[in-house]
Amino acid sequence: MSHVTTHVLDAVAGTPAQGVAVALSQRGSDGWEPLASAVTNADGRVGDFGPDKLEPGIYQVHFDTGMYFSKRDQPTFYPEVTIVFEVTDGAHYHVPLLLSPFAYSTYRGS
Repeated sequence: MSHVTTHVLDAVAGTPAQGVAVALSQRGSDGWEPLASAVTNADGRVGDFGPDKLEPGIYQVHFDTGMYFSKRDQPTFYPEVTIVFEVTDGAHYHVPLLLSPFAYSTYRGS
């Protein structure tokens, strides 16, 4: 399993958000360095996302929510969502996104 996983749930539809482009980056001395990219599966998940191990540091998961809503002819206030988080140890990091066209929420999952 990857050190970081994610999933996206469409809170309005009450279903997994399939087809959301997601990118993982690490903050370096020259800005954000891309590590991995993927698209959520039929369950709204990305299970194989990035390296098996991340060094302590600051990371971000970027979600292309605009494209997801565009495919559904749904206007959205948030065309992109970026979640920045800190890795401090060797634990698994699950970064979920609960999404609607005009709001979103996240938490540290398990």
